[in-house]
Amino acid sequence: MAEQLKTFYTEKVVPKLMEQFGYTNIHQVPKLVKVTVNRGLGEASQNAKALESSQTELGLITGQRPVVTRAKKAIAGFKIRAGMPVGVMVTLRSERMYAFLNRLINLSLPRIRDFRGISPKSFDGRGNYTLGLREQLIFPEIEYDSIDQIRGMDVTIVTSASTDEEGRALLKELGMPFRDN
Repeated sequence: MAEQLKTFYTEKVVPKLMEQFGYTNIHQVPKLVKVTVNRGLGEASQNAKALESSQTELGLITGQRPVVTRAKKAIAGFKIRAGMPVGVMVTLRSERMYAFLNRLINLSLPRIRDFRGISPKSFDGRGNYTLGLREQLIFPEIEYDSIDQIRGMDVTIVTSASTDEEGRALLKELGMPFRDN
């Protein structure tokens, strides 16, 4: 499944982007660098069971064991001390990255209720795209009965593109369903 997206990129997307942006060298064409899936725990940071279930869910979704992120310094207003777990994250590269993106684009995003496409405005100025998901149920790996609470996550797609226009063109060619604004 991951091979499909990678071969599609090399055979179809690269020539199209070379023609569109007038690149002279194949290495100038933007490519996917990594995909980061991040979930903040919020009030669940005191609850060890919520941390455990978040780790399990992200592991099922991405196929890789997540890392627990910890607070760097204490914030009294949020009742956080330095070293407390505040989130879980996974960084995907190469094969797992392509497999995850393939599932996200073709299986998960179409399962969102009233889905009309994702916002084309969530680029950071350097060609990287961040997408916020409200619930984990859109992934087919997660069963409704096995979750204790609905939690969202952020998916950041890091590309080698230097501008938002190049990053948007790359993701659009890979099949990302951007809505027309």
